[in-house]
Amino acid sequence: MSYRTAVIVLSDRAAAGTRPDACVPAIAEVLGDAFTIESTRVLPDDPAALQAGLIDLCDRERVQLILTSGGTGLAPRDRTPQATAAIFDYEVPGIGEAMRAASLAIVKTAMLSRAVAGVRGSTLIVNLPGSPKAVRETLGVLLPALPHALDLLAGGVVDG
Repeated sequence: MSYRTAVIVLSDRAAAGTRPDACVPAIAEVLGDAFTIESTRVLPDDPAALQAGLIDLCDRERVQLILTSGGTGLAPRDRTPQATAAIFDYEVPGIGEAMRAASLAIVKTAMLSRAVAGVRGSTLIVNLPGSPKAVRETLGVLLPALPHALDLLAGGVVDG
C-alpha cells in the first residue's frame, strides 16, 4: 500500500526563489516507495498561507499524511507550530516528543524545536525541522510508526 502524502516547505527565501529547497528531496528519500508524494508546496513563513494549504490538503485533497518542513524554531517568523495546531482536531504529542528526544542525542539545540503533530479529519500532520539533515534524522525516527498511525486513521486497524 502507498500512503498519499503532501509536503509543505516553509521558507521565505525558497518561496522567493533566492535559494533552492533541499528538504523535499530529503523527505522523499527517507519515505521511500511506501509513500506517494502527491503534492509539494513551497510557501513563505506566513501562518495564513500555511493554514489555507493544510485545510485544502486535508479537507479537499484528503491526503493521508502532510509533512511540513521549516518554521519550528524560535525566530520571530517561525510560526509553523501555532498555525498548524490551530487547524488540528487533536494533537499527537508523542510524535514531537520522540523527534526532540532523538535529536537531542545528536544536537543539544534540538530542545528548542517547537514542532507539533496532530490530526485533522483522517489526515496526520507532522512538523519537521527546516534543514535536510534534521529532516532525515527526525523522519527516520517516525518512519516505523507512520504506517500504523495512518492505518488507524483510515479505519484499517481494529483493536481486539
